[in-house]
Amino acid sequence: MRFALALAALALASAANAAPADDVAKLAWMAGSWAQEKDGVITRETWLSPIGGVMAGAGQTNTPGRKPFVSYYRISVEPAGVTFTAILPGQPPTPFVLVPGKDGEATFENKAHDFPQRVIFRRCGEQLCGRIEGTVRGKLEAEDWRYTRLR
Repeated sequence: MRFALALAALALASAANAAPADDVAKLAWMAGSWAQEKDGVITRETWLSPIGGVMAGAGQTNTPGRKPFVSYYRISVEPAGVTFTAILPGQPPTPFVLVPGKDGEATFENKAHDFPQRVIFRRCGEQLCGRIEGTVRGKLEAEDWRYTRLR
């Protein structure tokens, strides 16, 4: 009887640990290299396919007359849940936790962060839409991207 209970507990623990990794795997639609060109500014973002509950990403923005801005990202299973971590130059890594939502959309939130408080990815047909948003001085501020897949 004890063996059966131990086996059942192990099975439940394994299922609980698999769920968050599966939640990362559900974001596979983000994988690929994406780009947007708007007003002479080229923004690229690349996401690797999820493996073992982790997705790695990198972004680059080229604005005429400025040094390119490069950032790195990770989506992984953390104690708080599935977490998007932004790694920007000169700043400590900033975590945003996935909040429940609909298929084809991922909203990550960190209410304690100055800006943004939310990082949002959405399937837009064959494109990838990205948005950062948050409240600044009592007003909602946002930046949007509409990426086309690079072939």
